[in-house]
Amino acid sequence: MIDTKNLSGDLFGGVTAAVVALPLALAFGVQSGMGAIAGLYGAIALGILAAIFGGTKTQISGPTGPMAVVAAAVIAGEIATYGSIEAAIGTIVATFVLAGVFQVLMGISGIGKYVRYMPYPVISGFMSGIGLIIIFLQIFPFFGLDSPAAIIDVFTSMGEIGEKMNTTAVGMAVATMAIIYLFPKVTKAVPSALVALIVLTLVSVFAGLNIPVIGDIPKGLPEVHLNTLLTMDWHHPMVMVIPALTLAALGAIDSLLTSVVADNKTKTKHNSNRELIGQGIGNIGAGLIGGLPGAGATMRTVVNIDAGGKTRLSGVVHGVGLLVVLLGASQYAALIPLPVLAGILITVGLGIIDYKGLKHITDVPRSEAIIMLIVLILTVFVDLLQAVAVGMVLASILFMKKMGDVAEERAESMPMDASTGGLLEDTDVGCQVYVQTFDGPIFFGFTSYFSKLIQELPDVKMVVLRMENVPYIDQSGMYAIEDAVLELEKRGIEVFLTGIQKQPEDMLRRIKLIPDVIEEESLFKDFETFKRFVSIAKSV
Repeated sequence: MIDTKNLSGDLFGGVTAAVVALPLALAFGVQSGMGAIAGLYGAIALGILAAIFGGTKTQISGPTGPMAVVAAAVIAGEIATYGSIEAAIGTIVATFVLAGVFQVLMGISGIGKYVRYMPYPVISGFMSGIGLIIIFLQIFPFFGLDSPAAIIDVFTSMGEIGEKMNTTAVGMAVATMAIIYLFPKVTKAVPSALVALIVLTLVSVFAGLNIPVIGDIPKGLPEVHLNTLLTMDWHHPMVMVIPALTLAALGAIDSLLTSVVADNKTKTKHNSNRELIGQGIGNIGAGLIGGLPGAGATMRTVVNIDAGGKTRLSGVVHGVGLLVVLLGASQYAALIPLPVLAGILITVGLGIIDYKGLKHITDVPRSEAIIMLIVLILTVFVDLLQAVAVGMVLASILFMKKMGDVAEERAESMPMDASTGGLLEDTDVGCQVYVQTFDGPIFFGFTSYFSKLIQELPDVKMVVLRMENVPYIDQSGMYAIEDAVLELEKRGIEVFLTGIQKQPEDMLRRIKLIPDVIEEESLFKDFETFKRFVSIAKSV
């Protein structure tokens, strides 16, 4: 249900966001290889549908830098396989629609809440890599030339630029960047990218400049490719599944990070799972009409909020505004010079790079800096999803190692008395007792140290495992405790547990360690209760 309580603010916010989105949508469309119209189709469909069905009221969605980069790779791969965009359109549309389906499934399954656990080095390396990809792919258009599709080819073909470059195109690209960076010093009332687009297009047209332009853009409403999907060859679905998963995962990350930004600005709370469903529906719609997939766009969302947008209506207005442009001004958009779009995209790429993370690369722990650089390099030269996957694995291993080291340090630094841990002589309970206090979760990062601790245990009669501060144990920790208890029982040492919490107790009961090995009588509410029990037993 669209809320109209903030009608004027939403109208102004949506229109302003549309003005900002127009040059970016056209630029991303050209970069993708499907043409400027694909970017516009994607911005319209995603902008309207994601606003209606999404979980962030002020979110403005459309083609974004990261999504355009992946979409361009998908399109280039399919064109290489089929020989032309016309022959490959069925597979391309199916991939984009499937990406939307995957996002809907992600939202339904509740996976959205886990995005917030992505480590900063992974996000930093990934976003900086995306920014560099956008910049590298615009080097040739900057000089008025067609760009190779692959980053490696861009570098290997650099030698051709000197003899083939169009100096007029270079001047237009430089002028575009200058306007984008300098015009806000005059006024911020009008987006500088739009000013550059309109002014330099007029200069190109009236001066009759010999530079590449967008060219013909289809007029009227887009074609729905439903029949294309129904009649295409589905015998090799994995050709579409892997790229679709990449797009879905990237779109989810991109959108939910933007949702967090929107929350911070509006002091509201988005619904992560609903947002993924809305983005999925939007991408399905965009794919069906031959548009680029996209995600929540940070800059456009911030512009919408700052201009007064507060509800879903602002996102719908943004999409409808772009639809009006499509129906009434497509013949003028065909005249836009490609070097101008290159200048716009280079500024977008520069804006995506995480300068803060790069600036502090020598100040953060070396392991985190290495993860960031690995993700950045893999993003640029290998594959975006693989880059994130490798980064997450490395970050997880690093985290577990750190937690294991912390647990070991805490255990080694325990004072040797009955209140905290260590070897207790006859003083309190009348016999030698070893008390091991755990301070935090028991997981696989700590198990090797714990096993070593038990092996080196001195000659005692009792071992007390203090579990008051253990909220959780994983499967590795469970088996480590089981092995330790069985080893101690074999050596004739009694094992007691004090203060065990619900989750660890449930885990130990599932494998019958309690009560088959550690009897119910060996469980105590806390350590003081255990001491009173032993004192009573001694007196008897």
